[in-house]
Amino acid sequence: MAALRYLTAGESHGPALTVIVEGMVAGLPLKAEDIDAHLARRQMGHGRGGRMVIEKDRAAILSGIRGGRTLGSPICLQIENRDWKNWSAIMAAGEEADVAQRRVTQPRPGHADLAGAIKYDQRDIRNILERSSARETAARVAAGAVARRFLDELGIRICSHVTAIGGAAATGEPVDRTEREWADAAVRAERSSVRCIDAALEQAMIAAIDAAKGAGDSLGGVIELAVLGMPVGVGSHVQGDRRLDARIAGAMMSLQAIKGVEIGLGFAAALRPGSRVHDEIHHDDKTGYGRATNRAGGIEGGISNGAPVIVRIAMKPIPTLYKPLMTVDIDSRQPVAASVERSDACAVPAAAVVAEAILAHVIADSLLETTGGDTIEQVRRRVDEMREQALRF
Repeated sequence: MAALRYLTAGESHGPALTVIVEGMVAGLPLKAEDIDAHLARRQMGHGRGGRMVIEKDRAAILSGIRGGRTLGSPICLQIENRDWKNWSAIMAAGEEADVAQRRVTQPRPGHADLAGAIKYDQRDIRNILERSSARETAARVAAGAVARRFLDELGIRICSHVTAIGGAAATGEPVDRTEREWADAAVRAERSSVRCIDAALEQAMIAAIDAAKGAGDSLGGVIELAVLGMPVGVGSHVQGDRRLDARIAGAMMSLQAIKGVEIGLGFAAALRPGSRVHDEIHHDDKTGYGRATNRAGGIEGGISNGAPVIVRIAMKPIPTLYKPLMTVDIDSRQPVAASVERSDACAVPAAAVVAEAILAHVIADSLLETTGGDTIEQVRRRVDEMREQALRF
């Protein structure tokens, strides 16, 4: 069983989203503002739709924290859906719900609509799309903010930037950035409306999004993430489900619209000889073991090796199109245009923030499994010991 886990609940147009985080240590300083800051980051980005104008996400802490510190008990967070007031008659839990209003029968290609309707035997696709909606990611960002606060206390930081949107893509091999270079890149990404660290490429991405929006289309992209300050020894080679890279890959694929994951060089490693893939090892009396390159992406044999953990994910375009593709109406079984729900032209910058939250949870969970401990001080001492062991080995 995971050392740290969370469970989300709530529909896109329901009263609220709720998340319960279980397994967080006691004594961790945590305020609502720590969570709200990341919820606000998720709502930003060029290409976002009208829903972000309505919602101003804030987390209400319902349990697990007292006096600004975690108790070790489950943490319950709730995020109000402001749009609920416009949907309360339609989405009510009781029999008074007007289920005939805003019924959806035209499944969108690329969405959970049709497969979900068949699986759960729902003649109204709204009963599927309300939960499969990316609105759920607000709850995951809240859960990830708890994990991030935990990692902050241990000197571990997570950052991201966007390397491609549509045909506007960066070139080169960024896996050899130092931690300082990654930190500088993170600052530049936060200043960009598309989370791009290259000014010229940023403008090309914005232009691509605007063109897609004008055509009633949508765009996906590529997001690169880094974990800085990782100690050696998180994860394990002894069982497949304990491998850190396996956990990261599975978690990243759980994010809506993600269709590919790479660690380090990723697929490029398959096209090179081993001499241009593996990182040579050196030793320094002051800093210990190290590598001049980081093509492995900070993970070898499923275990963190002390270098930045580098993850790259590919996001497909959002399936809601304002000039919709053709589909089949589930009532008439006749060809029709797919349904249109309020949506974004591009959500790649926002997805980067969600991916950071998901990655934070995986790292925190794997770290807790490695260290044990019921309080933040116990974990801090164990992480210090891990770093000291790697230095003197």
